[in-house]
Parts: sequence; C-alpha cells; structure tokens
Amino acid sequence: MSGLRGLLERRFRLAEHGTTVRTEVLAGLTTFLTMAYIVFINPSILAEAGMPRGAVFVATCLVSALGSLIMALSANYPIALAPGMGLNAYFTYVVVQGLGFTWQAALGAVFISGLCFLIVTLTGLRALIVDGIPRSMRVAMTVGIGLFLAIIALKNAGLVVASPATLVTLGDLHKPEAVLAVIGFLMVAVLSARKVRAALLASILTVTALSFGMTDNAFQGIVALPPSIAPTLFALDVPAALSAGLLNVILVLFLVELFDATGTLMAVASRAGLLTEGRMRRLDRALMADSVSVFAGSLLGTSSATAYLESASGVEEGGRTGLTAATVALLFLACLFLAPLAAAVPPYATAPALFYVACLMIRELVALDWDDRTEAIPACVTALFMPFTYSIATGVSFGFITYAVLKLLAGRAREVKPVVWVIAAVFLFKLVETGGAH
Repeated sequence: MSGLRGLLERRFRLAEHGTTVRTEVLAGLTTFLTMAYIVFINPSILAEAGMPRGAVFVATCLVSALGSLIMALSANYPIALAPGMGLNAYFTYVVVQGLGFTWQAALGAVFISGLCFLIVTLTGLRALIVDGIPRSMRVAMTVGIGLFLAIIALKNAGLVVASPATLVTLGDLHKPEAVLAVIGFLMVAVLSARKVRAALLASILTVTALSFGMTDNAFQGIVALPPSIAPTLFALDVPAALSAGLLNVILVLFLVELFDATGTLMAVASRAGLLTEGRMRRLDRALMADSVSVFAGSLLGTSSATAYLESASGVEEGGRTGLTAATVALLFLACLFLAPLAAAVPPYATAPALFYVACLMIRELVALDWDDRTEAIPACVTALFMPFTYSIATGVSFGFITYAVLKLLAGRAREVKPVVWVIAAVFLFKLVETGGAH
C-alpha cells in the first residue's frame, strides 16, 4: 500500500498541492455522485435521435472515463469530463429531429467541431476568440440552453403538451408519469437545498423505482455485462457532415464547446487555486484534454464531451489534483455494468434533473448589464429564440446578428471585435440562403 501511495504522490504531486490520497479519492467520489446522472440522461436523449440506447450508454461511460483520465494525467486537474448537457439536446432535437440529418452525420459534425477546437487550442487562437466574444453573448448562450433544456424537460415529463390554440399548454396531471416527475423535481430541489451531493442521481433512481409500481415500466435488473458498442463505434459520417450544409451546426457546436469548456475549466481551476503563476500552462493541457474528449466521443458514439462544472463539488471536498479526476474515471468504468438499470430509466425520471439543471443555468441572467441596451437586448434575443424556435443554432444566429446590427446603428461599431463580425456574417449568409427554414 505504501508503494502505491508513493507512486500516486510522485505522479500527482499531492504534497505540493497540500492534499492526500484519502482526500483526493473522497473528492473524486463526491464529483462522481454529482454528475453520475449523465449515464442515465445521455442515452435517454440520444435514443430519441435513433441511436441504440445500449451502445450510447457504453460510449457515455467510456468517454467520461477516458476524458477524465486524460485530464488527470496530462493537466493534473481535479476536473472530470462527460458528454455535455445542452449539447446532447442540440444534437437530438435540433440537428437530427429538427434539421432531419442522420445521427451518423451529426456525429460527423461533432468530430469536425472537435477538430476546430483542437486547432484553435494548438495555435493559440482560442484566447483570441474567447476574448473577442462579448460576455453578454456568452451569458446568453448559457441561459438560452437552460431555457431549451427546460422546455424539453417539461415535455418529457408530460407537464407541457402541444395545443393548436396556444402552441403549448399544461398536460394531464392525472397521469402517473407527470405526478412522478413533479415528485422527482421537488426531491432534487429539497435535497440540493440540504446540500446532498447526489441529489440529481437520487431523484432519477427514486422516480425509476416508483415507476415500476405506478406505470407499465418493467424492472430489468441492475447489474449485467455491458452491451455492445459496435452499433455506434466509428459510425460517424464526416463526408455527410461536410456536404449536407451543416456549417452553422458545426459553428454552434464549436462555440458552445469552446465557451463551456473554457468557462468551466477556469472557474473550477480558480476555485482550486490552480491559476496561479507557474500553473497556468496546465490550463492549455486541460483544454487539450477537452478537445480530445470531443474526438473520442464522436468516434465512440456520443455527442460532445466537455468539462463538468459539478467538478466544483469535489474541489469543495478538498480535491486539488488529477487523482480526483482519475477516481471519477474508475467509477465511470464501474458504471459499465449497470446497463440494465440505465435501460429502465424512463424520460420522466430524468426530466426533473434536466429541469433543475435548467434552473441553475438561467441564474446567469444576473450577470448581464441591463443598463446597456446594446448588450442586454442581443442577449435576450439569443436566450429567448432558443426555446421558442426549438433551436439553439437559431438563437445563437439571431443573437450575433442583432448584436452586430445594434452596435453598428448605435454608432458603437468600434466596440465589436472582428471575430463577432465574422460570426454574424456567417449566420446572416446562412439565414438569407435558407430563409430560416429547416
């Protein structure tokens, strides 16, 4: 045991960071419990794109383990990675269901966006792009994706249904699925208020357990050998992504991946005290791990992977090195044997967790400068267009175009960085060419 401790000490420099093996392992367990819901939610969402649920489950576990391990060994950061919330919804509900592309072509778009992410990281363009996008637009993308997740969650819960008179209306609250979803959300909210780390996971498992007696959902067991990943392994179609007019899709994926990863990494690393002089170069390695995970996800068969803000929970428990992320990686590998349980989780069991995540994302609105209309209005356009057009890409498109036009007509064009003009021009050309139609 002492030999193992010595090896871990040398590899992760525990003493230098003022931590121990026990602290790091407990921090890793905490991070895992706060983000383990993804192994249930991601297969559920991507299955609606026509992807084999079992294969996606395996891909989710593998890319989460791989990404977290790369982060641990290359950057020595206590930050875990997994398929990103919002990005998986965009993949399914916009690219596949909305635009009509195959999931194979959508995986190809994920691959290309990962390539773009890798290039800007290697060349140093990342900093130029991140600095060039106004904070208001970054906030708007986070809030808009949160609103988009909210309407998906309410739909999956049966709490919001289509209406020919009002577009949407309240669903049938007599249905057990809707009742269970409400119970699940209240459970998440209460447990989170009480600082319970695994609140989302506990809600998903509780609603699933209740569904066996209240609905026609059937118990399929808990542990079994992992399903085959063959149906999604290397199934991406890059030529289709390049030839099918997916330019705006790739651009949106790239922008969301870039800002989500950069923002999360800097926020969690700062909280862990890792952005001090002499440790900054590790941030680039961390971003490299993120971009490699996007590649790996597209090859294995899942939507874009990214750093998880839930990693902050492990940092709060004392996690300071890559041993925390390595612990998360091992726990995701152990999840491979929980496929029967994952297959039994219905959409209304994951809906409360989705809605809760949406609530947390919407709070970013407070960061907007509401006194500057040229900043606040484009941000609101971005955020509101996402759920109301059922398209993240449309929200981002109209947001950037509105931002550029308002600044220009208000006589403040000098405030707009070149990268914003380029992005707005690309989206404007796309809208003019297609008329906004899918």
